[in-house]
Amino acid sequence: MAPRVIGIDPGTKSFDVFGLENEEVFLDESIPTEEVDRDPDKLIQLLLNSEPLDAVAGPSGYGLPLKHISQLSSEDLFQIFLVRPDDVELSILTGFSRLVEGLRKTNLNVYFIPDVIHLPTVPEHRKLNMIDMGTADKLCCAVLAVHDYSKRHGIPYDEVSAILVEVGFAFNAVIAIERGRIVDGIGGTKASLGFLTCGALDGEVAYLLGSFSKNLLFTGGVRTIVGDGMLKPEDFPKIAERTVSGKIAWEAFIEGVEKNVRAIQASVKKPEAIIISGRLSSIPEIYKELEERLSEIAAVEKLEGFQARSKAAA
Repeated sequence: MAPRVIGIDPGTKSFDVFGLENEEVFLDESIPTEEVDRDPDKLIQLLLNSEPLDAVAGPSGYGLPLKHISQLSSEDLFQIFLVRPDDVELSILTGFSRLVEGLRKTNLNVYFIPDVIHLPTVPEHRKLNMIDMGTADKLCCAVLAVHDYSKRHGIPYDEVSAILVEVGFAFNAVIAIERGRIVDGIGGTKASLGFLTCGALDGEVAYLLGSFSKNLLFTGGVRTIVGDGMLKPEDFPKIAERTVSGKIAWEAFIEGVEKNVRAIQASVKKPEAIIISGRLSSIPEIYKELEERLSEIAAVEKLEGFQARSKAAA
């Protein structure tokens, strides 16, 4: 009998919840992140209403070596979100802690899963001086990409060599897959400029900034460059056509993704495909531009997954 499972993707904009049994979808919901922070019981009740369940992949952030919720320590909570205790600007830890405590009080079989850096398939020399090689949600997208490509092309998992390109609402990331195994990754805070985030910081910029809040990681991207904190991703192409700042943001965004893909080619020398996922990949102008640039490296495909409302990571 196939397991009955649920995956949770704790995104910047929404918590996406996806249930699967024997490759049939039984749950497909998206809850705004601010609602979960305010009332974690809303998410918990959604899970309880879906019982019986064999397992739940919990909201794992930066990830942990596979761990059941009953084993979770205060140090594990820190590892998941990496927020300093003195960083008073973010309430995410408070909301997340309440969610975890609420989940602990249930009988749900919740597991916290790894991110890319925890994988034994990633050589140790690639992990030096690294933290963000791809968070747990990005790793899940890469796993889905392997399954998706294998099914679509009728080949076994161990023949899939590809590069996953995730262009999300906040962060971009690229992950190298060689013969069905994840072997490298450039995570969102190490990757190029994203829709919200500044991406990788020049070491001298970091030095001049001195101590800074985690909030800084969610600024400096497309919205900051065009000077519109409410800009919707689907309006980005229009702004790029009409304004100088928009055009600069567009070039930085698109070229940055291409640079990341070309950089990670050092870890997967002959990818059969570039697989694009993430919220911004659904915007035709962005997908087309990336397809044109990246098709010089390998055939470009969109991650299809299960055609759900939830994001691919869930």
